[in-house]
Amino acid sequence: MEFLNQFTLPVVFGICLCIGYTIKKWIADVDNKYIPTVVALLGVFLAVWISGWKLSPEILLSGLVSGLGSTGMHQLFKQFIEHDTKET
Repeated sequence: MEFLNQFTLPVVFGICLCIGYTIKKWIADVDNKYIPTVVALLGVFLAVWISGWKLSPEILLSGLVSGLGSTGMHQLFKQFIEHDTKET
């Protein structure tokens, strides 16, 4: 899995994390199962935009890894924060 680190785009990762969080907290009609799909597509769009509207397998992978990685990061933070509040 470490080889995927080279495909992570921090800007795309951060934008997808913020958009996914906003969707989860502020748009009640969106089921949680759709959020990974939304951020994956957003990640691909942003990666293609950053690359100057070129599409290649590497750009596609970097968008998907960054978008989907943001959902995993959200869950990691959520579990870390909930774990800290349970111990207090």
